[in-house]
Amino acid sequence: MDEVEKQFATLLIAKRSVDLEDPTYLLNIDCLKSVSENSCELVAVSCSNHFIRVYDKESLKLLCQYKGHSGPVCGIRFAQKNGNILFSASGDGTVKCWDIRSSSLEAVQIFNGYPSNVFTSFDINCNDIVICAGTEKVEEDSFMVFWDSRFCSNTDLSKDPLGVYSESHSDDITQIRFHPTKPDVVISGSTDGLVNIFDISIDNEDDALLATCNSDSSVSFVNWCGEDYRQVCCLTHSEGLVWWNLAHIDTEDPITLLQVRDAREAVHIDNGNIDYLIGSVYHEKAERLFVLGGTFTGKLHLINTSTEGLTHVCSLKDGHSAMIRSFHWNQENNTLLTAGEDAQLLLWKPGALEMSSTKRA
Repeated sequence: MDEVEKQFATLLIAKRSVDLEDPTYLLNIDCLKSVSENSCELVAVSCSNHFIRVYDKESLKLLCQYKGHSGPVCGIRFAQKNGNILFSASGDGTVKCWDIRSSSLEAVQIFNGYPSNVFTSFDINCNDIVICAGTEKVEEDSFMVFWDSRFCSNTDLSKDPLGVYSESHSDDITQIRFHPTKPDVVISGSTDGLVNIFDISIDNEDDALLATCNSDSSVSFVNWCGEDYRQVCCLTHSEGLVWWNLAHIDTEDPITLLQVRDAREAVHIDNGNIDYLIGSVYHEKAERLFVLGGTFTGKLHLINTSTEGLTHVCSLKDGHSAMIRSFHWNQENNTLLTAGEDAQLLLWKPGALEMSSTKRA
């Protein structure tokens, strides 16, 4: 077991969020990208009741919560450079911008979609200028909708789209992910099985489409990984995994580094099992790709990914009592946040001793 694996294996629960009167599934997590000397680290969580909660990351104290959407919240993102700004997208056909500094719980900017749009995914690029949201299929169309995120100088809080891509997917667009360092490069994943890579600096959709990869299944998750983030990891709703090297697109080398049809069958765990895949994370220092899987009773599995296949590394237990829906792994201090259907947000630290009045027996 190498250093990264040892660090993960020593994680114990340091804090739990306080139970609220209205328990709800906790779905997506995002953490503040940059922290100033006078501000605390923040974590935002989307909930199944359409609320968005913001916590102090260290204490897990609830700081505020926003109820600004009338449909399911499909994603949340802090701005990359301005830690006071939080974005959320919803099935109600809007992306909203929230100012964490403000005492008001109203959105400071609303990005409207077209009348038929039901958003199922979104992201904002690394320079905080372009927002993109993916939609459900309506009749024969599914769209990638784009906005300029910069604030208007007028008093109108609403902004209309810059434009759309409408020809590259034939079903619901479940994932949008901008490149970590290239603001014009974005990938999209869909229930049609396709993962598309675009350069949005190119004028029209056909020319902007750089490559299409086929997962042979419905796409549930995509993420950039590898050296210079030139690789893509794709997870599917059938609990499969495909790992592509985009640097091989214009070469004779195979683009697919690994394809696993069903991780539940491919990964051996002593006295245990995997019920589903949660997501993947690329560890920059170790230069390794990890996948996290879970069980319906709340156990978390760390899985190493190599061109040889998937290998179980270690497991965390006694935290959640239901499905874990999302996580955030801080590679600098080796802390982990997990959120689940048991309405719990947990902070894990190496060798921690849980200090909370809500500690579970």
